[in-house]
Amino acid sequence: MAVRYVELKCTKFTKKRNRVFDSCVFLAPYAMMFLYWQKGEAQGKGNSVNTEVKNAVIVTDKEAQYDENAKRLLGNKHILAHILARTVDEFKGMNPEEVVSYIEGEPMIGIVPVEPGLTNVAREEQGQRVVGFNTENVETHEGLVRFDIVFYVRMKDGISQIIVNIEVQKDVPTKYKILNRAIFYVSRLVSSQKERDFTKTNYDDIKRVFSIWICMGMDENSLDYVHLADDKLLGDYVWEGKMDLLNIVLIGVSEEMPEQDECYELHRLLGALLSAKLPIEEKLDILETEYGIPMEDEEKEEVDVMSNLGEGIREKAEARGEAKGEAKVILSMYRKGYTLEQIADVAEKSVEEVRGIVEKREPALA
Repeated sequence: MAVRYVELKCTKFTKKRNRVFDSCVFLAPYAMMFLYWQKGEAQGKGNSVNTEVKNAVIVTDKEAQYDENAKRLLGNKHILAHILARTVDEFKGMNPEEVVSYIEGEPMIGIVPVEPGLTNVAREEQGQRVVGFNTENVETHEGLVRFDIVFYVRMKDGISQIIVNIEVQKDVPTKYKILNRAIFYVSRLVSSQKERDFTKTNYDDIKRVFSIWICMGMDENSLDYVHLADDKLLGDYVWEGKMDLLNIVLIGVSEEMPEQDECYELHRLLGALLSAKLPIEEKLDILETEYGIPMEDEEKEEVDVMSNLGEGIREKAEARGEAKGEAKVILSMYRKGYTLEQIADVAEKSVEEVRGIVEKREPALA
């Protein structure tokens, strides 16, 4: 008798930055400075609703442009080769320039839908029905969630293939857990192969899939490999099948550029490519001299655009941080027994505004 328990396993590779942060010391002076600053701003604003809406629209547009530029830059085969050489077992230790030739065709960037039933499309080619990735006009299914980047990679045996998906996030999502979304994506990469890469019940023809997630603005640089693992609970029976079909790689990239070190090679590359802080000249120098990545004029322009757009996004993030800091002060005062009227007087807000912040963040206390 044999019992087999298959689990999703995560292997972590991380090296933390040293950080010193004392929230108690930081909070009090920050709160007072912020409240005085807010008062001065309010006096100079007047009726600024239209300006605020306009700025929000501009920054939102910048974020959309940032996303598109990030995808196009990461979709460069030389960049993809560096990522594959450090995340896919078959290519580890290889010169990224040698890996480029294994990437088949052109990567599909922001065009293949994730939704079941829409990832694939059937076409007539030379009188035969052929099923492939759905790369039809984006406007046909406007508003759908799409894979950032997806492409096939030929293995070194010249026969087998893997399917690779790259996703980039400016920061950690707050509406959902990123690993849950990664599991959904890697599952879709498998299930969508039906009729495209294998037919009927030929499940042995399923290709390995990798879903690689790059998350910027993290507190530390990290690298996690999430995959299936077989834990023997009873007996030693060996079940046939491919345990390496599902592969998730989570890459956390710190805001601070890591030093030039072998364990940071991938993170330094991604930081140079997508950082909102690094000057354009330094970015190009790192990409070309340290990684030997040739940058055409058009790609250099995209890197420059990334720097400019990133600056606007960073400013917005700082503004959000200030708003969070103000809310933190208000909640702290509320928990210490100050009345809404007292808090409103110190924060120079209306009682209703203070009540709204308290009810939103601490509904049980309101």
